[in-house]
Amino acid sequence: MGADFSQPQRQSSIGILVMFFYTLQQYARALWPMIVIWIFKFDEVNKLYFFVGMVAIFVSIGVVSYLKYLNFTFFLDAENEEFVITDGVLNKTKTAIQLRKIQQVNINQSFLQKLIGVYELDVDTAGSNKKEGAIKAVSHELALELKFRLLENEELKSAIGTEETSLEETEQKLFEAAHPFIKISFLSLLKVGVTSNYGRSIALLVIFFSTIYENFQNFGDESNVYKEKVGSYIDKNLVLQTILISIAFLFGIVLVINVIRIVFKYYNYKITRQRGSLLLSFGLLNTKSTIIKPEKVQITTIRRNYFQKKLGILEMKIRQATSGEKEERKSVIEIPGCSENERDSILKLLFHQIPEKGVMLLPNFRKLIFSIFLSIGLPLLGFMAIGYWLEPVFFEYSYVVPFYVVIIGLIQYFKFINNRLFIHDNFIIKQSGAWDISNDIIEPSKIQAITTSQLFWHKKLNIGSITLHTAGGNIAFQLGNYLILKQQVNLWLYKIETSDSNWM
Repeated sequence: MGADFSQPQRQSSIGILVMFFYTLQQYARALWPMIVIWIFKFDEVNKLYFFVGMVAIFVSIGVVSYLKYLNFTFFLDAENEEFVITDGVLNKTKTAIQLRKIQQVNINQSFLQKLIGVYELDVDTAGSNKKEGAIKAVSHELALELKFRLLENEELKSAIGTEETSLEETEQKLFEAAHPFIKISFLSLLKVGVTSNYGRSIALLVIFFSTIYENFQNFGDESNVYKEKVGSYIDKNLVLQTILISIAFLFGIVLVINVIRIVFKYYNYKITRQRGSLLLSFGLLNTKSTIIKPEKVQITTIRRNYFQKKLGILEMKIRQATSGEKEERKSVIEIPGCSENERDSILKLLFHQIPEKGVMLLPNFRKLIFSIFLSIGLPLLGFMAIGYWLEPVFFEYSYVVPFYVVIIGLIQYFKFINNRLFIHDNFIIKQSGAWDISNDIIEPSKIQAITTSQLFWHKKLNIGSITLHTAGGNIAFQLGNYLILKQQVNLWLYKIETSDSNWM
């Protein structure tokens, strides 16, 4: 039979061990200066006092861990429709979370919890920048059952604590969890690792080799004798080959590290259907499991570059309601290495149809000119000003200017031609990017506020900007047809007022 959450429950008894290690970690962070001193002056410390002190610390940690376990309880309050958590050692704290405000419930498993065989359950709402409730040690079956109860608002309204789930329903849930309809293969993760994060890789390469070049320059300036001796023994062709091999080697290291990071983070990525929702589970050392309810999704992003298109993969990001930019970045749910068929399956479950692009709005060419001025014009003016009035040595690096102008100019050009806003009756899609082309999809009913702006010298040109504010982030489109944008704003505001969607 299903678990009865109407009465206060404690965590798994082995959770005392989890509490012990977490408390030990907190003590170590607080006492690390003292620990460092003991390590370096171990021979000068009285051994008896040292071991007595260590035993006292471990005993106190054990007592605190046991009290944390004993005083930690959780249950579902059917009358008030709340999830109640009580914790504390000396001062007890009671946290009541309204079920209708629960935004997301995650089931995670750290490496330590995996060794012990327990799971952590986190409860999150859209009104705070931290997790409102965290249960550190429960079994997987209990965590799944509690997660379903917390997110099944319609069933909880009728009977939360007294209702028992039938054995058939529990078996069906476990069957669905064990039979995913999408599973990201190891090969797809390798493809994602090789074809993503080029910006980070290029930045590391530039920083690395610019540092090496600067050190060689300083070395040469300090000792012309060494410079002449070294120059007489080193073949210029050999130097060029060494530089090219070093670049290839470093780039290979960056790719390997990126592949390892992707594999460790998203290993065994499974997506299953759970009563109209998506259950995601992934991770090698730290396992994470979370549910996505379609009505709570704010922004869905589909991103792909040229290499990923050739390999038949893409990346998806799903944003739900958050309380700020920092929390927004942390709460983004990523689905790497999807095929087009898997993408369509996810979109159908989230939106009940494949989003269509509809009417296309293009930005005015002045956006490209302004972007080039900011990214090329101003930096070059600053470069020339510093060279003329402060450091003439800057002009020694003038050979870099043509490369900078060409590369940044191409980036801004491709950003401009890929910048589009598509308007459909049921969807708004913002396309952007230079290399990685992203499509941000939102539904008009999910919009919280709309900001339009128009500079006075843009009135005759009939161009302006718009920003769509949602609980999962903002979408902005600049210098588009202002008349069409204003007409769409009125229509979107009407849809917001007449919509009855329960996305909070």
